Amino acid sequence: MRGVIPPGVRAKQGVHDGGFGTARAGYGGLVRVATFNILNGRVPTDQHVDLRGLEESVRLLDADVLALQEVDRNQHRSNDADLTAIAAEAMAAPEHRFVAALAGTAGTTWIAATGEEQPDAAAYGIALVSRFPVHGWEVIRLAPLRTRVPFWFKGRKLPYLVHDEPRVAVVATVETPRGLVTFVNTHLSFIPGWNARQLRHLVRSLAGRPGPTVLVGDLNMGPKQAGRLTRMRAAASHPTFPVDGPREQLDHILLSDGLVASHGQAHALPISDHRALSVELS
Repeated sequence: MRGVIPPGVRAKQGVHDGGFGTARAGYGGLVRVATFNILNGRVPTDQHVDLRGLEESVRLLDADVLALQEVDRNQHRSNDADLTAIAAEAMAAPEHRFVAALAGTAGTTWIAATGEEQPDAAAYGIALVSRFPVHGWEVIRLAPLRTRVPFWFKGRKLPYLVHDEPRVAVVATVETPRGLVTFVNTHLSFIPGWNARQLRHLVRSLAGRPGPTVLVGDLNMGPKQAGRLTRMRAAASHPTFPVDGPREQLDHILLSDGLVASHGQAHALPISDHRALSVELS
């Protein structure tokens, strides 16, 4: 498979914040869940793509269910690699699904993805990877704001007019050691207010799913707002952005009733401008 690093590449030591275990699936009845905005596999200091750094990061997280955002597939900027396949191989996960938010080549032919694209078409979106069996997958598309809006970037006195991009969520019904659990991964708009609208729509769309629900991803909002909009409990409260000296938590693992979380951590890894967030569920 194009872009997949051969098995057997050993991860370097000493690059994580601690708390990572040895590879296992649901060891002792616990389920390790992680979310990670991977920035297309880039290293933020010089913006080069590091596919081995991606593989190393996934192995160090050692998640049973891993949610990824800002994922490339067959993009020139990320060495034409399938980043979801790299992650799945690194964690020895038989179940994985990439869902495109944008189709085409970055910077040239971006268009909203429809789900009808060819399996190897160039695209950008999110992914969910599981060591446990998945009984069903679903895609929920979230409408972007269709007009340009003023947005204030930190350090700038005047606003810029910015475009939003299509957003999407992927839903999986996963057979864990504790029964069926619905896992949801998304990456919401960076535009305040519109991301809240997307999140409310997503939560309404999840009604009636089997088992308890775990909603994860880069929500582009703080924990108080995320909790208020979803009425779900935060499994971990740690700043995740920027990776060096993080000041805010944009990345979340939210739980419905019926789940208990422990060992929540934020991890600085070899790639990305975000820290990954992980917890263990029982």
